[in-house]
Amino acid sequence: MDRLWDATQDPSLHQRWDVRFGEIRYDPLVEGEPQRFTYATTLGPGFTVAGTGESLGDRDRPDGTRWSGLKFWADDPRSIIRTGAGYWRYVPTDDGIRFLTRYDYRPRWGQLGELIDRHIVRPLFGWATAWSFDRLRIWLEDGIPPEQQRNQAIAHAVAVAGLAGVWIYQGAVPKLIAVDPGEVALWRSSLGLSEAAARRAVRVAGVLEVLVGVASIRSSRRKPVLVATAVAMPLLAASAAVADPGSFTRAFNPASLNWSVAALAVIGAVTADGLPSGKRPLRAAPDHQPPVGVLP
Repeated sequence: MDRLWDATQDPSLHQRWDVRFGEIRYDPLVEGEPQRFTYATTLGPGFTVAGTGESLGDRDRPDGTRWSGLKFWADDPRSIIRTGAGYWRYVPTDDGIRFLTRYDYRPRWGQLGELIDRHIVRPLFGWATAWSFDRLRIWLEDGIPPEQQRNQAIAHAVAVAGLAGVWIYQGAVPKLIAVDPGEVALWRSSLGLSEAAARRAVRVAGVLEVLVGVASIRSSRRKPVLVATAVAMPLLAASAAVADPGSFTRAFNPASLNWSVAALAVIGAVTADGLPSGKRPLRAAPDHQPPVGVLP
């Protein structure tokens, strides 16, 4: 409990795991008043939104639970969040600690702001909350620093995006859209197909490659899919060498392309374990929780 409390109440630790805040700084504490703080969130290059807040906490409740409540607001007109409030609850259980949050806020920019908030900001903010909570859990349970988790998540996402991008592009553009004559000739020479049959075979192969690309994204954390891709690449390169040896002397040939795809698959596979997930934490409590503004 003390480790969790420190990781969430110490600004220098809080900003390490909470992706919603790039910087948190406490103001000097005034006796008898809530703790004031300022926060900043970078939304893009050169685009940082700052705000102010107040927090209160109670770490010595008779039932062993703790709570921390806060109010926050942003005077910056670029911030869609005008004011908000929320709380954290720390509830001991038989096998650990149940850590809960609930918050709400009012957007600015009128009806446009409400529309953007409902369909874009609020879903993203909810996902960022859950992803950050899971990153905190992994840090405290497994000892993996938040920065290492962030770097691993970036490496995994880039590898999967590159892998899926190659599959989808190779399937959609050369095969489905352009029906590349070289691909058609390869099918005709290797299997003796007619021109029409070879073009159909190229299109079918294109559909399959697009599906593999989509599956790479949907199953990005499942090692078997990534390992199968890494193993398949040398085999496909070998079959291409048998069917058309001259293709290996051209630019972006099967050797370089398949090697790159296999490398991306290996990177995706070795970075798949221990990643924080925005899906793992429960997004809605299965039991009643106090509403925002009524701190337990």
